[in-house]
Amino acid sequence: MQGALLLLRIALRNLFSSFLNVVIGLIVLAGTLFFVVGGSLVASVDKSMSQSIIGSVAGHAQVYAADSKDSPALFNGWSPPELEAIPDFAKVAGPLRALPNVKAVVPMGVSTAMVAYGNTVDQALEKLRDAETHRHGLRASKEQVESLKQHVRQIVRVIAGDMAKLSAVAAKGAVDPADLKNLERANSDAFWQGFDADPLGHLEFLENRIAALVPDADQIFLSYVGTDLDAFSQAFDRMQVVDGQAVPKGHRGMLLSKYAYENQFKLKTAHRLDQIHEALTLEHKSIAKDPDLQELVKQNRSQTREIILQLDPLSSQKAVAIMRAATGSKEAALEKLLPVFFDTDDANFEARYQAFYSQLAPLLELYRLKPGETLTIKNYTKSGFVQAVNIKVYGTFQFKGLEKSGLAGALSLMDLMSFRELYGAVTQEGIAETKRLEAQAGARFVERAQAESALFGGGGEVEQAKESHIDDKAALGSNPQVQRAADLSAKAYTQAEIDKGMAIEAAIILKDPGRLAQSLKDIQQASDSQRLGLKVVDWQHAAGNIGQFVLVCKLILYFATAVIFIVAVVIINNAVVMATLQRVREIGTLRAIGAQRRFVLAMVLAETMLLGWVFGTLGAALGSGIVAWLGAVGIPARNEFMYFFFSGPSLHPTLSLGSLAGAFGVVLLVTCASALYPAIMATRVSPIQAMASED
Repeated sequence: MQGALLLLRIALRNLFSSFLNVVIGLIVLAGTLFFVVGGSLVASVDKSMSQSIIGSVAGHAQVYAADSKDSPALFNGWSPPELEAIPDFAKVAGPLRALPNVKAVVPMGVSTAMVAYGNTVDQALEKLRDAETHRHGLRASKEQVESLKQHVRQIVRVIAGDMAKLSAVAAKGAVDPADLKNLERANSDAFWQGFDADPLGHLEFLENRIAALVPDADQIFLSYVGTDLDAFSQAFDRMQVVDGQAVPKGHRGMLLSKYAYENQFKLKTAHRLDQIHEALTLEHKSIAKDPDLQELVKQNRSQTREIILQLDPLSSQKAVAIMRAATGSKEAALEKLLPVFFDTDDANFEARYQAFYSQLAPLLELYRLKPGETLTIKNYTKSGFVQAVNIKVYGTFQFKGLEKSGLAGALSLMDLMSFRELYGAVTQEGIAETKRLEAQAGARFVERAQAESALFGGGGEVEQAKESHIDDKAALGSNPQVQRAADLSAKAYTQAEIDKGMAIEAAIILKDPGRLAQSLKDIQQASDSQRLGLKVVDWQHAAGNIGQFVLVCKLILYFATAVIFIVAVVIINNAVVMATLQRVREIGTLRAIGAQRRFVLAMVLAETMLLGWVFGTLGAALGSGIVAWLGAVGIPARNEFMYFFFSGPSLHPTLSLGSLAGAFGVVLLVTCASALYPAIMATRVSPIQAMASED
């Protein structure tokens, strides 16, 4: 005990006895600081990102068919993995839900479909056709029809003016004379005077000959998750409906991601204004200093056609008055005034932004699709043919805390029955429709072996098809596809009907997430013992490349820490050697008065270990302070990817006890390893060598 106290007194006396000790201490301090701060940041990102992935789509684990070529990758965008279907979800759901730590099992499948939208002219013509044919059961007033006709006629005048300018400057042959002739006809008084006599014929001409001249049609690629919507909303409590309403229990329907809705379905000019406004107010950027914001302003100035084509003559007059008051301009032409209004800078942007939404927006359609309307989604089935489904969009949703995340907002939600139909799975409705068509066509089943003789044997078994007249109006009036869509939209499915059918994968929600590893083993064991044919992966693997991000961050941190401490070992070792050489006389004197070699060894090690402990404590304390400060002020998410990784607009790191304990362990190990060789060298110093070196 006395020996230990003596070693401690000597170590304390020599703690700051030389400049080399201070250098060693600062190296230890920096390494400890880096380990504590870095470890806490990585642990916080790991926790935040796991909350984003688990709370949005993945759950704590995912199960999928064992014979699949790939494994789930929920955030892989346009290239989803090749997963085999689970043929009967009900068969696997029961055994999984019976496991003690399983809270919920949610069926799902991820896919990407194409949604084709006509251009602005198509949309205006569709409104006019609806008004003329009363396709939605509402008789439009004469004033409404006349307003729509004037709107379409103004669109034709705008297109004709653009084509005239193009033909004047373009090379010969660049503009088709037939297009100019068609525009001349559509812009003539005679055409519109005869419109009421044959509205459908005139509409067909406008749709086929004029609308195609406006190249602003859009194709939207929409990623979606087909799922049991009611079970999904209960399992993922961060989900919240923003616009419209939730899909009624058991009904077909869709909820669009709010992020996708704003980015893909909103008027482009309005969306760009929103981006500039957010950058100025939340990120405190400046239009004058930010090239990206300047580009958005430039696009708003130059891309005004979409607004021009939306405004009818009366709305155009109102818009001109609003913009003249906002800008102080005397310009009366709409197409010249719009670039002036959207020529925004740091001084006038807020006023123009408020004027747009309070006065101009009511004259425009900000969204091409509104809650309650029907969306036609086309996708390739598993067998390769194109399938289309008309599905009602009930509203939009988002995950709380992930409102600005493009990754969390990439996936919309679709009911499982519609998903199965798009996938090409056989449904009860499909079977019933096939039987109805067979009966209507008089089709009958023929064995494969007898097919050739039935068709070509001349036995009279196959009747000759007869030519018949098709009554267009009667067919359109009782369109079975329209009737079927209406029936499916109104039908409410039971839980048994939803569960009984295919699913691509299923999300597992656990009661106790801390027992994830054991739960994965239990799920796999249940699948193997009951021959469910499933594989299970945790949330990190189910997220694909995104899920591996934290692992990469950890590897980078550990590699950087290893490099720092390897360098520290070399530097500390050299510094301790130099310090030992400076103390040859002192060590020789100690040996001369009877100090044993093990005492000298212990003395050098104790001094270095104390040095590491003191400066390591200072580094840990300083690192803890930095982590606490970052936790209070937060680290802002500079882009949508960081928004997802931080599970919100900012990351508030917390001190990781593992990082703190690890820092101390590594510091003591490094200092001990660094001092070992100099300590052994010091034991070899003899009193005679010490005396000689002093002389």
